[in-house]
Amino acid sequence: GVLSKLWDFRNCVIPSTQALTSNLEHVGFQHLRFNSNSIIIPKDMSLDFGGIGKEYAVDCAVSICKSHGIQNGIIDLGGDLHIIGPQPDGRPWSIGVRNPRATEKAIAELAIAQGGLSTSGDYERYFEHSGKRYCHLLLPQTGMPVSYWASISVVAPSCLLAGTLSTIAMLKQSDARIWLDDQEIQYLGILPDLTIIQRNGDG
Repeated sequence: GVLSKLWDFRNCVIPSTQALTSNLEHVGFQHLRFNSNSIIIPKDMSLDFGGIGKEYAVDCAVSICKSHGIQNGIIDLGGDLHIIGPQPDGRPWSIGVRNPRATEKAIAELAIAQGGLSTSGDYERYFEHSGKRYCHLLLPQTGMPVSYWASISVVAPSCLLAGTLSTIAMLKQSDARIWLDDQEIQYLGILPDLTIIQRNGDG
């Protein structure tokens, strides 16, 4: 939370190294204290739940649909999806993955019969300065944006889990592929040069 407040993506302002360094000491779950029903946050620290709110809402909407007997369909909230079940004839849905450098177009398609799909990328909130792209996904070690991947899409049992895994993978940068393979889930990663790296999640 404290790092995201330093970055002004609307006005394309890069925070100073000193500002980032001085705020890194307020980053990390090791600073939180937990008891049975609350979290105690130091006064100079804040939490940003922007990366899980929509995904949680999508899963809640799916639960409501299922409680009313809906067995086929897709819930889509701003690109975070949960596929309730396959098409009525049993075929999986064909879901387009956005091209991170031409976002009005799809660069690939994923066949999904059920589960959550979420994409994390460097193309929603970003700015470019001196030929370099700065996105809103910030590394907790340095306070600087990620740069290794253009986007990572993950398919998981829930949209919340898919969103969590895709964001963590972006933060893992060059280590993401090995980490995602260990999760044994379906994913599609796109590098800045638009190279596609894909795993079908079949083990």
